[in-house]
Amino acid sequence: MLAQSTDGWGGLGFTFWLIYAIVLVVYLASLWVVFTKAGRPGWAAIIPIYNIWVLLEIVGRPGWWLILYLIPIVNIVVHIIVLVDLSKSFGHGAGFAIGLLLIPIIFFPVLAWGDSTYRGPSAPGAPGAAPVPPPPPPPAPA
Repeated sequence: MLAQSTDGWGGLGFTFWLIYAIVLVVYLASLWVVFTKAGRPGWAAIIPIYNIWVLLEIVGRPGWWLILYLIPIVNIVVHIIVLVDLSKSFGHGAGFAIGLLLIPIIFFPVLAWGDSTYRGPSAPGAPGAAPVPPPPPPPAPA
């Protein structure tokens, strides 16, 4: 007689962990390629905490923002800002950043293996970021 599971999942536990492992490998491989495209070491993608530090460097945010990732609620806002900066750093807009936030298993591989190229840090005031254009001159008096 076959032994039956008493946890009520009926074998779904193994399937869940298998899918979780596949998603994790795809995400880490994508992040590895994104880091490499940005001129950083790919292995940094698999080191916890350090990968956030490298991501902040890629987008041009200061390293002390890593502390903001430790504050509840604030970390959500900071992560959204970093994803928008990451999207802009690779030549995409806010719509792509929303994709990175809501469906990262699709959008990170697109960023990694698609035609996206790293254009430098996009955060305002970051070294190498595009300068903010000056305001237009006032109209000439009539």
